[in-house]
Amino acid sequence: MSGDPRNTLVLDGLADARLQGVVAAQSYRATTPMQVSASVAPVRAAPAPDAEQLDQVLFGETVEVLAERDGFAFGQAARDGYVGWVDLEALSQPPLAPTHRVTALRTYGFSEPSIKSAPVGLISLNALVTAQGEADRFLRCARFGFVPSVHLAPVGEAFETDPAEAALRFLGAPYLWGGRESLGLDCSGLVQQAMLACGRAAPRDSDQQQGIGTPLPPGAPLKRGDLVFWRGHVGIMLDPETLLHANAFHMAVAREPLAEARARIAAAGGGEITARRRP
Repeated sequence: MSGDPRNTLVLDGLADARLQGVVAAQSYRATTPMQVSASVAPVRAAPAPDAEQLDQVLFGETVEVLAERDGFAFGQAARDGYVGWVDLEALSQPPLAPTHRVTALRTYGFSEPSIKSAPVGLISLNALVTAQGEADRFLRCARFGFVPSVHLAPVGEAFETDPAEAALRFLGAPYLWGGRESLGLDCSGLVQQAMLACGRAAPRDSDQQQGIGTPLPPGAPLKRGDLVFWRGHVGIMLDPETLLHANAFHMAVAREPLAEARARIAAAGGGEITARRRP
């Protein structure tokens, strides 16, 4: 039996020990958990800085590392299960248990508990931090500095309730293949981040996301929050007629009438809508 390579941790006959009896391999090895300590790190198709970006891992997320090569770690992102190569310089050990989640679209970490101190980095919605103390209106976060308390919530709390509203916060963000952060993301990254902001897990790619929720019968009216799929593309409805999606036509997260998007995608060879789902 073989699994989807996007979510199956196997490399050149070596597999994650947890896959014994599930996936055939020449040998198996226990993974080593490492934690993202860069603001964001690309998950690439090969161990090279110019290889295709397949996904991203955000600050504080965990990567289960199976092997290392040429300064890169081959592993699986714990949050969405995606497999690929991550720059070892972006990872740290040991993983620290996250205490808080970023609830702002993006926020700075500062070198001191002051807005006048030097910023040390910028992290996006749904990044995870480990608070190690409090100072005035800041939390001192391991490996990142002082983050404004107002931009954080304890892990498992203060989730949003409307995925469409969460997705709308990214309006105007640049389109980035494989991206899932506020400074650049793709269509499925937008949906995934909106769902995470509402406390709901979602797979990484649009074809995988067609398993979210329940299918809508042909002709059923759409409503806010419904997902609309094309071959290799997904968007979320803001109302029965308006689509929000990260797309390569606008090169940004944009909202537009669904009828216009449907006609343009079909004219460009992208085909007709393939599925509609209600999360």
